[in-house]
Amino acid sequence: MTTTAPRTGAAPARTAPGQTTTTDDDTAVRAAALTRARARAADAQAVPAFDRLLELVEGERAVAVRNVPATLACFTAHFPRHPVLPGVLLLESLTALARAAAGPGSWQLAAVRGVRFKHFVGPGDQVHLTVEVSRHSPRQTECRATARVGDRVVATVRALTLAGATTTREGTA
Repeated sequence: MTTTAPRTGAAPARTAPGQTTTTDDDTAVRAAALTRARARAADAQAVPAFDRLLELVEGERAVAVRNVPATLACFTAHFPRHPVLPGVLLLESLTALARAAAGPGSWQLAAVRGVRFKHFVGPGDQVHLTVEVSRHSPRQTECRATARVGDRVVATVRALTLAGATTTREGTA
């Protein structure tokens, strides 16, 4: 048996030749990293972009509905006494709908211009998302988007630009 030099604060570890050792510190760090990765994956799955697609005409228009449950984790901190759906999550829903409207292919968000958040979206609201394609090519798609709760417009996007995944943008490799 071989003995390896102890790490600071750790007891000496004995290993057989060719065998590696891990300390309790290494195990704890790996477990914490795994827990954080699982939490990120759960959060990504817990917040859907939209719940139901109502209409889809590829290259022209898409309409969907997103229900906002009171159980979303973001409501505990944003804001405790007056829960509000973060605008970035609403924008993410509009982007996902724009990808559906753009048609087949892998689309990445390239730019967003003219975003206006007009009213709060809270727990229990049902948001109607509408995306209309204004320009479409195999390399780039530009859309206008609107989010409504009932008859009230809660957010608008003047230009949401998607680029094809194979398109290289200025300043990138």
